[in-house]
Amino acid sequence: MSWLRALKETTRSGLKVERHRLEPLFALRATVGLALVVSSTLALSGPEAAVSSAFGAFQAAIATFQRSWRPRPVLALASGTTLAITTFLGYLAGAHLAVFITLLAVWTFVAGLCWALGPTVGVIASSNVAMVLVTVTLPTTVAEAAGHAFVIFLGGLVQAALIVLFPIRRWGAQRDALADALAAEADYARRLRHDPTAPFDPAPLMAAREAAVVTARQARTRPSELHGARGLAERIRPVLASLADPAVGAADEGRERDRVRELLAAAGEILDTAARAIRHGEPVALPPGAVAALRTPDTGAILTGPAARAARRLAALLDDVVETATPDTGAAAPRTVLERLALVLRGKSPELSLPARRLKLSPAESARAVQSDTRPIPLIRPGVQALGPRAARTLRDELKVTGSPYLRHAIRVTAVVVLGYVLGHFLPFGHGYWAPLASVMVMRPDFSQTYGRAVARFGGTIVGVTLASVVVFATEPGVPLSVTLAIICAGLMYLLLRTGYVVGQVLVAAYIVFLLGTIGADVGQTVYERVLLTLLGGVLAMISYAVYPAWETPRLRTKLADWLVADGRYAAAVVHQYAEPAGQGEVRQALLDSRAARIAWQDALKRAATEPVRHRGLSRAAADGAGEALAQIARIGMLMEAHLPERAATPVPAAAQLADALRESADQGAKAVRERRVPDWKPVRECLESWDGEGVPDRVVLRGARLLLDALEELSDALEPAPPR
Repeated sequence: MSWLRALKETTRSGLKVERHRLEPLFALRATVGLALVVSSTLALSGPEAAVSSAFGAFQAAIATFQRSWRPRPVLALASGTTLAITTFLGYLAGAHLAVFITLLAVWTFVAGLCWALGPTVGVIASSNVAMVLVTVTLPTTVAEAAGHAFVIFLGGLVQAALIVLFPIRRWGAQRDALADALAAEADYARRLRHDPTAPFDPAPLMAAREAAVVTARQARTRPSELHGARGLAERIRPVLASLADPAVGAADEGRERDRVRELLAAAGEILDTAARAIRHGEPVALPPGAVAALRTPDTGAILTGPAARAARRLAALLDDVVETATPDTGAAAPRTVLERLALVLRGKSPELSLPARRLKLSPAESARAVQSDTRPIPLIRPGVQALGPRAARTLRDELKVTGSPYLRHAIRVTAVVVLGYVLGHFLPFGHGYWAPLASVMVMRPDFSQTYGRAVARFGGTIVGVTLASVVVFATEPGVPLSVTLAIICAGLMYLLLRTGYVVGQVLVAAYIVFLLGTIGADVGQTVYERVLLTLLGGVLAMISYAVYPAWETPRLRTKLADWLVADGRYAAAVVHQYAEPAGQGEVRQALLDSRAARIAWQDALKRAATEPVRHRGLSRAAADGAGEALAQIARIGMLMEAHLPERAATPVPAAAQLADALRESADQGAKAVRERRVPDWKPVRECLESWDGEGVPDRVVLRGARLLLDALEELSDALEPAPPR
């Protein structure tokens, strides 16, 4: 992509405004917290302290809107505390330019490196650097600096206290993540009716898993419906795929296919209903149509072999999804359609004849259908006291990674902020901190976000400052009205935060103009200075990425190779389970590694798509073809996982040789991908040629192995260099 086209794409993304579900109660709570802190400090300590407290409360509330699974009070308190400490230290160093610049460089470097800990930590750390550039200019003595630090901390404390005292939609983020996962599987079931090999993006399942990781305190109060549904969703996905795929499931056409379509449609409706119930914390109200589809009495006579086994497992899993998704109120509810379905699926009700009664589950199959993490041991997130050492180790390790994008970002943002501060200090504008403030707020580890945000910030600043200045010149507000207008702007920003970065910048710019007006800042000068210095900060940020980039495009082959290794190990773990049915295996962890590698590849490909860099040996067509082939490998492994043998099943010795061949070939193939060679799958091919199928009690493993070889060869075809024209 050329630079001109890349700039057009990033500009369009930065100025994009999206329709998004608004959350007025969350915005109202954050605004009330800001108003309480600012009005109290204004009455008790004057305008300067009110401005400091406003920055603290404002930033603490912003932190709670970030995507994070940690408790929101912790985020608010962490933001307020760190901003208070950095403000006080910054004031102590502010009297000496060289000392302050050194401290600023250290802060900024650490903040840039903190992106390695996740976007939430990165945003909080970067915002603290930006806010401290303003707040250190407010106090005039050490005692006042301590007082300002205290009111900043108080702002974070008040926001945290309001979240505790007035919880809004408790566990809402976790509910949404789990509901999204079930809804994604419902959509998958419907798509499988028309396309038996339809792809499935595992991102919702990964998000649900992240949301399920809780602190020890959260584990004691988590609602019952959030405990086991994720594990059931994980097990339903391969069962749906194996039921629909003609290679291991029902025939392409005929009565089997018609019955499978009915089951898939019913599964989609039940999963959607369970998703809605979990999202809103309400009882499940099963759709009569789905129940009627599951009442068909002749399923056992229509489906045979692996398809019948998948149907039985699907029925048992849907039963548990319905039961798990129902909130545990502790009271006896009347017998509804839900209860009747649960009884029927367990074979305890004469009211209906569902597949679970006609297709009896053996004890081993029943255990198999609902095993794993239906009622999992909670995944415990480390507490606050354990975060420090973990974060320090992560940052230390990142410093050792050659070509780390986070290290390059830390170096880049540090150089820009220091240069911007020095230029702003010596330029005859005053308020020179606005240039580095703009830089640190727009810079991100990737190209597209940095450039898009730079354009959005400049455009939003012009609009916001202009509108606020017109209001100030027209009304000449005093201190109370200026504070009120600032709080209104902050409230609107909280409300519209997720609609687009440019919208937020318009309101933030107006918020700062009104806020600084309370301490007598000249508005006319503010408009002129802020626009020019914001432009300077944005230009410095954009130039820095061109001079010292961290392009994702050259790393695409490495990401692809990592995904190949992860997929190969997942497929090998599944195949090896057929050789040793009684063994524990590593299927679950291999599956998680495969999903993580896939998401890393997709994120890298998305970032590379907007970079002004040539493909360097991996064209877009090759990348798309290779990604489709690797997705097929994971899907085939999932099909075989849905039919893993019971512990007492007959072992398949040849499967162990195939598993070793898959693992070895994946490692060698990944090496070839990194070295820009075409992988060869000779060990897998030879292993399958010598496997005559004898001693294989189930057709799934042999058919799946052949499908795996086909997908691997498709990967080689995708990476084959295009013939010269």
